[in-house]
Amino acid sequence: MATNKIKDRKLLRSIENHETASWANCERQKPVSNVSVPSELEITNAKEYVDENEK
Repeated sequence: MATNKIKDRKLLRSIENHETASWANCERQKPVSNVSVPSELEITNAKEYVDENEK
């Protein structure tokens, strides 16, 4: 860690929240690459979200 206490506190905070991401509820992982494969429901929810927020 850094010697600066303010910088230490900033490093401990998480920047992004991935709880609602489609990969948060992974159904399985591919054996060789360890890539998370989300469930069909999560894929559908992600697609609906993207289609809904299209500009």
